[in-house]
Amino acid sequence: MSQADLTMSHPAHPPGMTIGLAPFSVSANKMAIWLFIIADAATFAACLVAYGFLRNGTANWPRPFHSIVNVSVMTFILLTSSLTMLLGVRAAKAGDKSGAFRWTMITAVMGILFAALHIREWMGLIDEGMSMFHNPWGTGLFGASFFSITGLHLLHVTGGVVALLAVGFRYMGGRYDADDLEVTGLYWHFVDLVWMFVVPFVYLLNLAH
Repeated sequence: MSQADLTMSHPAHPPGMTIGLAPFSVSANKMAIWLFIIADAATFAACLVAYGFLRNGTANWPRPFHSIVNVSVMTFILLTSSLTMLLGVRAAKAGDKSGAFRWTMITAVMGILFAALHIREWMGLIDEGMSMFHNPWGTGLFGASFFSITGLHLLHVTGGVVALLAVGFRYMGGRYDADDLEVTGLYWHFVDLVWMFVVPFVYLLNLAH
């Protein structure tokens, strides 16, 4: 069969029809991060549900937190970092390269500060005698669940900081663009959103009477 026959039997599109992007099409990178967020959200949800069952089914569940000052400061830092990330993405889309880089680095610094406060909190609890399977207040399951959930979140924050630094410097060097910053920002916003579930479940419900 000749090329002309193939063209006539399989036209590319009817005359007069224009080809364009689908109205809801997204880039491969953005689709990948959304799929990752959905899967990761299911992981955190499973951890929090398991934690809820353990807490409700254990009579001597500890309430070791006497103040919400530290967790409030950590929450403020993380929520503010979402705002700075948003400003960074907005600056990148507006063509303000130096502004986008600056806001991205501020976001990374806030992530580092959050991680430092979190580790300091861990050290304080460990000094009080808390470990993965033992604590002086009640069931050892509290330590296992607390370190597992907050440790998983801290791992995500650490990974997010590394991603912010890597993407930010590559963006400034011209290897990445505003879309790459936006994809990184989606991940960072997800990390912040997860923290808003961790705080009431792990901290506020375990305040000392």
